Amino acid sequence: MFVDKVKVYVKGGDGGNGMVAFRREKYVPDGGPAGGDGGKGGSVIFKVDEGLRTLMDFRYQRHFKADRGEHGRPKNQHGKNAEDKIVRVPPGTTVIDEQTGQVLADLTHHGQEAIIAKGGRGGRGNTRFATPANPAPELSENGEPGVERDVILELKVLADAGLVGFPSVGKSTLLSVVSSAKPKIAEYHFTTITPNLGVVRVDDGRSFVLADLPGLIEGAHEGIGLGHQFLRHIERTRVIVHVIDMSALEGRDPYDDYVSINEELKAYNLRLMERPQLIVANKMDMPNAAENLERFKEKLTDNHPIFPISALTRDGLQPLLRAIVDTIETTPEFPIYEETETESRVLYKHEKEQDPFVISRADDGAYVLSGAEIEKLFKMTDFSRDESVRRFSRQLRHMGVDEALRQRGAKDGDLVRLLEFEFEFIE
Repeated sequence: MFVDKVKVYVKGGDGGNGMVAFRREKYVPDGGPAGGDGGKGGSVIFKVDEGLRTLMDFRYQRHFKADRGEHGRPKNQHGKNAEDKIVRVPPGTTVIDEQTGQVLADLTHHGQEAIIAKGGRGGRGNTRFATPANPAPELSENGEPGVERDVILELKVLADAGLVGFPSVGKSTLLSVVSSAKPKIAEYHFTTITPNLGVVRVDDGRSFVLADLPGLIEGAHEGIGLGHQFLRHIERTRVIVHVIDMSALEGRDPYDDYVSINEELKAYNLRLMERPQLIVANKMDMPNAAENLERFKEKLTDNHPIFPISALTRDGLQPLLRAIVDTIETTPEFPIYEETETESRVLYKHEKEQDPFVISRADDGAYVLSGAEIEKLFKMTDFSRDESVRRFSRQLRHMGVDEALRQRGAKDGDLVRLLEFEFEFIE
């Protein structure tokens, strides 16, 4: 089975907790704090493996979670950093954040890696909090939570040239006679439902990868028929090979077929029209094909070369294959996504700063605190120690939480909820 789109959950490992410890040596009175920091959590990294062809493995495993860092130790020993979790994906995989729609990575060549969920940093031990005013703090941090998100994986097959056209125009037959690929071919009206790849060797020794893509019908860009399942795969090809049934046995006009397919490509992604296109007039061994070809040429206004062939009898194949490989060699790759950030260039955008916290009311009247910053602060606080609790209270006051609650009408003794925990508001 060919799987080309899946949704998976990824989570970077949490950082290890910092430790509260003190030096306990025989001849060192008041040895001071000696709690080490926690180790970094592992990140979830996607890596391209050219041995994979589909996303089938992700049908059975859809959760990927890296290990957390080791906790800090006494004698100022840092916890061990966790190993990154490597997830192997086929070349041509695009990783998209489901919530924001942002493209996180476009993975195309063997060995390419991308960090999809970063691990959290380790929490600081009490050595880090020592000051002249408080030389022996009983205070440490929990590890930072790792990034977690749902991502969409889309596979777009990597081929130099792609065969497009209506169902049953002979695309699969053409691929089967010019390569070793064995796509399903039927005597009855049938359409390919998964992309097939084949390596084509031309008589002059050159070779290229040709994709037989699922048959396209009118309205595909809106999801009709195979819809986007087909169209996403044409995006990576350099050359479009447009196969047309010149025999018109299906009762359609060949020129109308040509116009309809190009309209679908244009409606899906206008940049597809930048690619060079070769027109293949197939089934020229059938009656009336020659007359239909002449009428087609009269109507054609585009400057695309036309190659009359018969995939069944193999007539005209070598000139077509030579033309395809010549076009591939002179056509650059088309980037699918514009890069907004690279190692040498950073794009700075003016974006509204996200509020550190949001206050809402629950059905039971409790005040509910939420927001990425305040939730992260809460998770990194060790509530088993009074000094850590006092520090958390100071941080909330500094963020303006107390004043915001008063403005919302909070009174002494009112319930305040943060994640699954509840507190009382005290004036």
